[in-house]
Amino acid sequence: MDSTVLIVFGWLTIMSIGTIIMVVFLRKFANQERMAMIEKNMEPISFNNSSRYATLKAALLLIGAGIGLFMGYSLDMLFGMEEVAYFSMLLIFGGLGLLVAYRVEGSKEA
Repeated sequence: MDSTVLIVFGWLTIMSIGTIIMVVFLRKFANQERMAMIEKNMEPISFNNSSRYATLKAALLLIGAGIGLFMGYSLDMLFGMEEVAYFSMLLIFGGLGLLVAYRVEGSKEA
């Protein structure tokens, strides 16, 4: 095996283990905070304060990012723009996806 593959695999393993440990501790501390609020006869706040449209927003962001990557690839192949095309189109179309999500949220609530 190439040493680069081993280094990448090692980093991915370390990052995965770190992410799992972080999620476990965040859940543990959130539960402790809720239990402390219950003991003090306070109503525990909902930790799911996310928007009703969070899934729509994430979906449109990812769709926009995918279209942006495709457009960046197309510009790279047609005009040889290299990295500039990928980053610019990714940001432009990702932003457009978020704008569409904002408009849809506004029209549904009004």
